[in-house]
Amino acid sequence: MPDSKPKETNPEVVKRFLRYMLPYTWGFVIAVVGMAMTAATETSLAAILKPLLDGSFVEKDPNTIRWLPFALLGIALLRGIGGFTSNYYMTWVSRNIVRDMRQQIFAHLIDLPARFYDTNSSGHLTSKLIYDVEQVAAASVSAITTIVRDTLTLIGLIGWMLYLNWKLTMVFIAVAPVITFLVTFVSKRFRKLSRRIQHSMGSVTHSAQQVVHGQRVIKIFNGKQQEVESFKQINEHNRKQHLKMAATSAANVPINQFLAAMALAFIIYVATSEALINAPSVGEFASFITAAMLLLPPLKRLNEVVVNWQRGMAAAQSVFELLDEAPELDEGTTRVKRVKGEIEYRDVSFNYSDERNPALSHISFKAHAGETVAIVGRSGSGKSTLVNLLPRFYDLQKGVIYIDGIPINDITLSDLRQQIALVSQEVTLFNDTVANNIAYGICKNAPVEEIVHAAEAAHAMEFINELPDGIHTMIGDKGMLISGGQRQRLAIARAILKDAPILILDEATSALDTQSERYIQDALEKLMKGRTTLVIAHRLSTIENADKIIVMHDGRIVEEGNHSGLLESDGYYAALHKMQFRDAVNGQPAPV
Repeated sequence: MPDSKPKETNPEVVKRFLRYMLPYTWGFVIAVVGMAMTAATETSLAAILKPLLDGSFVEKDPNTIRWLPFALLGIALLRGIGGFTSNYYMTWVSRNIVRDMRQQIFAHLIDLPARFYDTNSSGHLTSKLIYDVEQVAAASVSAITTIVRDTLTLIGLIGWMLYLNWKLTMVFIAVAPVITFLVTFVSKRFRKLSRRIQHSMGSVTHSAQQVVHGQRVIKIFNGKQQEVESFKQINEHNRKQHLKMAATSAANVPINQFLAAMALAFIIYVATSEALINAPSVGEFASFITAAMLLLPPLKRLNEVVVNWQRGMAAAQSVFELLDEAPELDEGTTRVKRVKGEIEYRDVSFNYSDERNPALSHISFKAHAGETVAIVGRSGSGKSTLVNLLPRFYDLQKGVIYIDGIPINDITLSDLRQQIALVSQEVTLFNDTVANNIAYGICKNAPVEEIVHAAEAAHAMEFINELPDGIHTMIGDKGMLISGGQRQRLAIARAILKDAPILILDEATSALDTQSERYIQDALEKLMKGRTTLVIAHRLSTIENADKIIVMHDGRIVEEGNHSGLLESDGYYAALHKMQFRDAVNGQPAPV
């Protein structure tokens, strides 16, 4: 929840954030020099009024009149150089920090386990990567620049005021504790509101992504009004949070300005009273009042910086919470090049959460090297969970899975997954060319001839040859420029090209029409020879020749055998087969 207590206190977040600046210290130092130059010009503008008025207008000193124009030009030049230097190098530092953070988050997202993605929406994760990191940039540029530059400006101006008249300066400084109290009070509220805004931005992003990804379902089921109303509530909540932030900020600044103006009015009253009217010279008085008035803008900016700083630190905390999520556990030390493919599940149990019934319970079976093991059962019986444990998308809780007699937890993750090719029901394709989607990952440097051979084996070249640029055709986000069956064939071609000793086919032919399925079945049968294959079957007719069929129900194996033997036993498998056969006769194939 956005209002929950942060895992780290603000000082710890600040220290952690500042560590990102360490590699760019030299750029920050140059920026600080530029800020010091800019701050010095503020004091110089106030200080130059004394000789300007006393020497030029009162005393008519020709030397003073001669050098003052050049002094003003010098101040303007120094201010310009300082402003450019500080702005450019602080931006340079901040963009490097943003790049480093984004790169670290992106790499970390890939390392996070599947369980993490089960409980976190893509919208909120995208918001952290894009929106929250940009808020950190605002903290590193706007806030730090303002804090350093305006603090130096205040020190210079107050020092000059003390030099001119320390008694009057004390009056102005007297309001500082009140302003400090207000800054402390509003900073806590800014931090709280910033966390709410970041959470609401995640909801906005998530809602938008759902509409983009699910636009066909929304249209066909006439869900437009429902989605519009849902987004309206989320959008309104986001608006209210921003308005609360704006109200707090808008009230904070004029209050502090009014306090400073009261101090300035009192100073003018005291300085122009009969007791002191003849004490300062005209130049001294004008210089003092100018310095006091020049204090107001940096005081205002220092009050406003609380908004940016707290927003940035709340964003940094959100980013650090994501980076602190434990990555996939990889304690394996055994390296393997290419396994034979003998698989054994021994008393494996698994539960997604303590509140649910077990997804798998005491699963035990063997798949000898080169065998095809089909896994069937009704929806929710645990078929996908069973195969997802093999590449360690989820870590085992009870029991052991062996490959060639080696526990999979003992094998390094990279070597384990290199032994496995996967074709799932939900095809993942990237906004890239056909060739790059087939030759993805470890196969990215595969020769064109091998890519074409894999596509031919998957019967994909029939449609690839008709594309505008052949295998070099861009297929769009998630492969939306080609059909579902064509996407499935590209995924199968990718698995063929990998040439792994173990195959996982999670309803791999579910999106194909009858003709395409016939082609794919022929390609898969050739591919599966000499490889251990775990097949989650969509249609039982496709796994009749499997070496072994495992029938699952409520997370347990209830039957095991070959097609003919299971039909003769007249149990779960026979019932599923009869139901599919009956529906097929009626023209309505039933999924299992």
